[in-house]
Amino acid sequence: MSNPYKGLPDHQFWRRGVSGVEHHRLDPIVEPRFRIAKDDRVATAGSCFAQHISNRLSKTGFNYFVTEDGADLTPDERKRRNFGVFSARFGNLYTTAQLRQLFQEAFDQRTPDDAAFERPDGRFIDPFRPQIEPDGHATIEDVVQARRAHLDAVRRMFLDCDVFIFTLGLTEAWRSMTDQSVYPIAPGVVGGAFDPARHAFVNFDLAAVEADLEAFLAHLKQVNPGVRVLLTVSPVPLIATYENRHVLVSTTYSKSVLRVAAEQVMRHYGWVDYFPSYEIITGSYAGGLYYEDDFREVNTLGVAHAMRCFLRNYTEGGTRQDADAAHIAAARTTDIVCDEEAIAATI
Repeated sequence: MSNPYKGLPDHQFWRRGVSGVEHHRLDPIVEPRFRIAKDDRVATAGSCFAQHISNRLSKTGFNYFVTEDGADLTPDERKRRNFGVFSARFGNLYTTAQLRQLFQEAFDQRTPDDAAFERPDGRFIDPFRPQIEPDGHATIEDVVQARRAHLDAVRRMFLDCDVFIFTLGLTEAWRSMTDQSVYPIAPGVVGGAFDPARHAFVNFDLAAVEADLEAFLAHLKQVNPGVRVLLTVSPVPLIATYENRHVLVSTTYSKSVLRVAAEQVMRHYGWVDYFPSYEIITGSYAGGLYYEDDFREVNTLGVAHAMRCFLRNYTEGGTRQDADAAHIAAARTTDIVCDEEAIAATI
């Protein structure tokens, strides 16, 4: 019997596909399922790392689709109030449960019990995007009205986008015991008050993550039949874990669950693909060179490498020139907005 591995391409062998390649030239993408045209409306959501993709798309001439853009504000005010960070002002959607619930709310399929949280300064904030409005709101009704306008923008995004890119970030979350609504950060961190009788910690397992993602994709395809979806997993470790174990162990669990969930869903749907930014950044071949000194934040070299691979493989007419431009214009990690940072800031 002949050796079944004989004649396989280089990328299927570690020595020829990884260790024998200069680390900055490694490209683990083999057969992308689709490409993004210049006029395709590309929407993004997810964890902090998703912002790197939106930054690069908009700066390299692609149609980054923003339905809540603050066009009547000055550029400085738009930035201060988090317009354009994602396609709509939903802030970080760390979990698939948040994504599913946002879709349901945008299409009038659910209404969360919590309308607003009060901050220590007496201002009110949206429990599900607590840091999106830095000045807060004067009244609960103001929060409700702002959320209605926000959900209109979210609905337009889902209905009209051609490509939706979602970065899975975490499995740990906090949720309401009354209606199971999932928050981006625990009540009491930047607003509201933690109540153990009303709020509970959850660490989603693979079945739960996959079920939420499958449900979201099914609903999205119903309202937007032509949409294509690109999934990624954030390479940014947890800033903290609520589990009684080392944060490194919790990070490994979380990222493993998210990576497997993305793989399972991708295998079910031909219009869904997986972009391996997680592997590009965390791979042993890079020797940790793609992280800042805190071993958590992804540095400009890492972002540039990931985006070179993205532009080369997922954009129509993607060339080395485009990829090199992304390298030169790589965003500083300080430009990235993360709700998680509020945890470290308050302890």
